[in-house]
Amino acid sequence: MTTEVNKKPHMTWKRAFVQFIWPRRGHVLVGLLLIAISRAASLVLPWQTKVLLDDVVPNKDLDHLWNLLAIVVGAIVVQSITSFLLTKLLSVEAQLMISKLRAQVARKILSLPISFFDNTKSGALVSRIMTDVEGVRNLVGTGLVQLVGGTLTAIASLILLINISPLMTLCTLIPVGIFAVIALKAFGRIRPIFRTRGVINAEVTGRLTETLNGVRVIKGFNAEEQENRAFENGVLRLFENVKQSLTATALITSTSALLLGLASAGIMGLGGHQIINGELTLGEFLSFTLYLGFMIAPIVQMSNIGSQLTEAFAGLDRTEEIMNMTPEDVPDERPVVLNSLRGDIRFDDVSFAYEEGKEVVNNISFDAPAGSVTALVGTSGSGKSTIAGLAATFLTPKSGTITVDGQDLSKVGLSSYRQHLGVVLQDDFLFEGTIRENILFPRPEATEEQLQRSVHGAYVSEFTDRFEKGLDTVIGERGVKLSGGQRQRVAIARAMLADPKILILDEATSNLDTESEALIQKSLNELVKDRTTFVIAHRLSTIRQATRILVIEQGRIAESGTHAELIAKEGRYFDLYTYQARI
Repeated sequence: MTTEVNKKPHMTWKRAFVQFIWPRRGHVLVGLLLIAISRAASLVLPWQTKVLLDDVVPNKDLDHLWNLLAIVVGAIVVQSITSFLLTKLLSVEAQLMISKLRAQVARKILSLPISFFDNTKSGALVSRIMTDVEGVRNLVGTGLVQLVGGTLTAIASLILLINISPLMTLCTLIPVGIFAVIALKAFGRIRPIFRTRGVINAEVTGRLTETLNGVRVIKGFNAEEQENRAFENGVLRLFENVKQSLTATALITSTSALLLGLASAGIMGLGGHQIINGELTLGEFLSFTLYLGFMIAPIVQMSNIGSQLTEAFAGLDRTEEIMNMTPEDVPDERPVVLNSLRGDIRFDDVSFAYEEGKEVVNNISFDAPAGSVTALVGTSGSGKSTIAGLAATFLTPKSGTITVDGQDLSKVGLSSYRQHLGVVLQDDFLFEGTIRENILFPRPEATEEQLQRSVHGAYVSEFTDRFEKGLDTVIGERGVKLSGGQRQRVAIARAMLADPKILILDEATSNLDTESEALIQKSLNELVKDRTTFVIAHRLSTIRQATRILVIEQGRIAESGTHAELIAKEGRYFDLYTYQARI
């Protein structure tokens, strides 16, 4: 199955409203009510200032003064309370939404096929999950509500300004209109910059994660300086991108300061002229100035919020790329559910290519009956692991059919198939935590008796008994505190506990010394009983008891048979076996 994706998804206001805002309309409406009350309360001060200068002070009315102060203090208290409630309500809801969105993106990423992970750095995916969704808080958080509140405040202030002096108001609207046009054009240019920043940030994070995971190789080859240069180049690219956005934002800010400063100078001249001619009172002029601040401040604030929203939409564009991808397990395409499994697997004329025109597996056909052990041998790059990957449904055939119990595997729901699957890989992955947690990974609900059976069956107790904390020993990231052979035995114990019907063993004894290999071979003999097993092995001595051995050369089956039959043929398998026996 290919992963289909819209290369350039574009998050629009309509889609953002439907996807993020409308489901939380209750919180947003309460937020809008709170911001309306807060902004209405903020207009009390300039209104009462006019009353103070034009009525209270000239008339020396102390009673009115105390009433005026009570009104102003009450408005300030209302502003403080509504501001607190607004932040508590919407900021908390925004963080909850971010948490849920991160979980959705992570769930989506884990639903994608193995090929996606083969072509994408893990650090880049971490950035997609943790960073790209951050900006969404400005849609449901205080950002959007402040944008609406700022607009309401600006409109209310504009009406009051016109009521005081239409001429002075006109002088302010001209530069404000010019600023609005410049800001809109600038935001259109900034969005691609923010989008590119997300890409660069993911690349840098991915390389850094890779560096930290491979620190032993880096130090072993004295390559610290090389990695430092690679990281420095990445952060310099990030800096250049940030510089572009800062330049655009600075242009908006400086333009607003210039135009609004010119408007203020014009008001000073017109206001002074009207006061001298008796057309405007001092209280009206001061009130006009304060109202003007209430109109201009939201506009400047809106430019900052607009920048935040632009960044949020750029992040959501990248999130949409992930969410639009086709998962590997689509119920409509894979309607067959396996409630039980015998384990009869058949390859019928199967071919596969990682790249178009470069087939790795060519027209492979064979049967693997339930309970059989099929060994895949051959030189490196011959296609053995690809065949195992096809059997595990990690890969999908380009042509031909793979069936399980007579069902076309391409039509079988992956989760219903993989619940019967167990894998032990050459470089098996162990999670940070204890040995116990790693063995229990496929079946966390397993009993202590089942756990101990797997531990002894894989001879894990042979080394854990020497540890102070036994199975509760913490093994570090990727099991770094264990030897290669110890990690392999933990992986085999994990597969034993899973109790699968189909088992994939990819070089399962490759990291073991001779003594450990002898122990593990005994446990593997127990593990493969009554299970359909695919074994990939370079050590041919480990597969002598296989039901069937397939010799793979250049993606084709060169020879097929039991160990005795292939030795008798004296063909390719005979050459490989006798060569290893001499070493």
